[in-house]
Amino acid sequence: MTKLVRELQIEGTIINLRLARESDFQSYYAFLLDPESNRLTGTQRDFTQDEITDWIKKISNIHEDRVDFMIISKDTDEFIGEVVLSEIDSINRNAHIRIAIGTQHSGKGYGTEAMNLLLGYGFETLNLHRIALEVYAFNPRAIHVYEKIGFQHEGIQRDSLYSEGEFHDLIMMSILEDEFQRICE
Repeated sequence: MTKLVRELQIEGTIINLRLARESDFQSYYAFLLDPESNRLTGTQRDFTQDEITDWIKKISNIHEDRVDFMIISKDTDEFIGEVVLSEIDSINRNAHIRIAIGTQHSGKGYGTEAMNLLLGYGFETLNLHRIALEVYAFNPRAIHVYEKIGFQHEGIQRDSLYSEGEFHDLIMMSILEDEFQRICE
């Protein structure tokens, strides 16, 4: 399913995944100011322009324990969001995945394709066995997508996030390499 292309780019049908570039600063900064995306990911702080500049420089390279990809529309070359494999543990062959899509781009299949591409990269290229994620219970759209991709529910961290005057549960999910392969067949 995954096609690893030169210069750490993964090519999909409607999107490409690529490492960050300094030219992504404005789009990425605007993305981090999106209140709905921040709410859905549990982000509760503001970022300075200097922090974003430093962060983009950091994630423009693959690190031993993480790889951050920008999600780019193939049609418009527009920045759509990010998808990240973090806490990569090559000994135990597992990692965590997270994704954030700008709200103006939701519901168009970008997130599903980005997740499938990065799962393929994780299982096929990095030889991972298990990839986990966490999602807040108030994000049923994301939960539905993760279930459709093949993620299994593992548990709940009750009252994990305090936001907007109330506590929210965090749902833990994962997918194993053989589960992903069965879905891809």
